[in-house]
Amino acid sequence: MKAITANLLVESIEASLPFWEDRLGFTRVTEVPEGDALGFVILARGETRLMLQSLASVKGDVPPMATQPSRTTLYIDVEDLEAIKRALGDWPRVVPERTTFYGAREVIVQCPAGNYVFFAQH
Repeated sequence: MKAITANLLVESIEASLPFWEDRLGFTRVTEVPEGDALGFVILARGETRLMLQSLASVKGDVPPMATQPSRTTLYIDVEDLEAIKRALGDWPRVVPERTTFYGAREVIVQCPAGNYVFFAQH
């Protein structure tokens, strides 16, 4: 195996982009339209990749996934948690910042699609 890239299923890619692009600094490297909206995008920040796919797109691509969408949790190791906190600004936290029993400082948020995103500095 060379890499694993998360593909988050979302109602609307356009509604998710401000979180990933404006707050966290990802940029679009691939866009696939679905009617009048975006159906699929690949986002990148450095070597990190993330895919977003709309439920409308999934319905035509892999129909069983559209009828039983699941929420995903992303755990992202970061070098500088303070920089992530600045980027998130006033974005609501799921729980207050915490330090885990294994020594990671974590900030946990939900993206616009409802997926939990953990940012952890070890």
